Amino acid sequence: MPLAAMDEVIGPAYAAGHGVCAFNVIGIEHAEAIVTGAEAARAPVVLQISENCAAYHGALEPIARACLAVAGSAAVPVAVHLDHAASAELVRAAARLGLGSVMYDASGRPYRENVRATAGVARWCHGRGIWVEAELGEIGGKAGVHSPLARTDPGEAAGYVAATGVDALAVAAGSSHAMLTRDAVLDLGLIARIRRAVAVPLVLHGSSGVPDRDLAAAVRAGMTKINIATQLNKVFTAAVRHYLSAEPAVVDPRRYGSAGRDAVVPEVARLIGVVRASAGGAREPLSPVE
Repeated sequence: MPLAAMDEVIGPAYAAGHGVCAFNVIGIEHAEAIVTGAEAARAPVVLQISENCAAYHGALEPIARACLAVAGSAAVPVAVHLDHAASAELVRAAARLGLGSVMYDASGRPYRENVRATAGVARWCHGRGIWVEAELGEIGGKAGVHSPLARTDPGEAAGYVAATGVDALAVAAGSSHAMLTRDAVLDLGLIARIRRAVAVPLVLHGSSGVPDRDLAAAVRAGMTKINIATQLNKVFTAAVRHYLSAEPAVVDPRRYGSAGRDAVVPEVARLIGVVRASAGGAREPLSPVE
């Protein structure tokens, strides 16, 4: 199946009140496992490459080309997305490589600077057919240790979307990046208020720290794109540790790497099921005047 555009994945879900999982990639094993899990769930999915991941590989190109190749051979729609890019140059690099969507993160700047920088990136991207996500309200757990108590104001969110022209908005509502426990408490009422205030899909970052029932509730409240990274890393690493504990003489990375990859597949399918199950109590689509 050809590489999917982000709007082809997110657009129908947003219109119907469903959720879509967006999983962060570390290496090609992650990309392969995520796509295999999505195929098992028969659902669209997003492969995300963070700025930190690009730095780990020395540049965006190696891991981006790998993800594009894996996505292009999938049996379900797969979009490839640049996540948490703090520099416009990395956004331009993603465009040159053929990524059709980016998350430009200026959330650490004062509001006016965030608006100015994000609006400029959005104009540049839209001129090239690239979908843009941005963040308002620093979501906890990134470099600088932002508090999970941070909250995005609905009125400010509406003004931000109008001023920047972004296609989706990541908001702070109680989650935090890189959580190893799943006990984050989401402000579901705030999510619903932000959804009523803005006319673009909302994105939940730091979803690995959110319990399953609350992920489903977040979609019902108004979230569309559900970003997950640390949970897959936990599953991958646990499987590798278990394999090496049982087979301490093994030195071939393919053997323990495949153990990690194989463990991620069912977890991807399970998490997709959690997010899709929320459709059973899906929110009503917004009227045009809302």
